Amino acid sequence: MAKQRRRPVRRRERKGGPGSGRRKPCPYCRDKIDQVDYKDVGALRRFISERGKIRSRRITGACRRHQSQVATAVKRARELALLHYVAEPTSTTGRDRDRDRGDRER
Repeated sequence: MAKQRRRPVRRRERKGGPGSGRRKPCPYCRDKIDQVDYKDVGALRRFISERGKIRSRRITGACRRHQSQVATAVKRARELALLHYVAEPTSTTGRDRDRDRGDRER
C-alpha cells in the first residue's frame, strides 16, 4: 500500500491587502445611472486629480463604459468652462517663487 502525501493547507495571510482581487463597484452602475452628465460638475470632480488629470479606472473603480463616458464628459465640461483644464495655482515655495514674481529688471 502506497503512502499518501498530505498537501499543506493554504491560507490567506492578509485579507483586503494591496493585492486583493476585489474591485470597487462602479459608482454609476451602483446607482443605475445610464449616462454620465457633463453638467454635474460635483460628480465629475471625483474623477479628476488635484493637478487636473482624469483619474484611471483602477483608481476610480468605474467600469469601462462609464469611464469612457466620464472622460468625454470631463472634456466637454472643460470646453464649456465648467471645469478647469489645470489645477488652480497654490502658494509657491523655494526656487519657484523667484520665477513667478514678475519684477524682472528690463
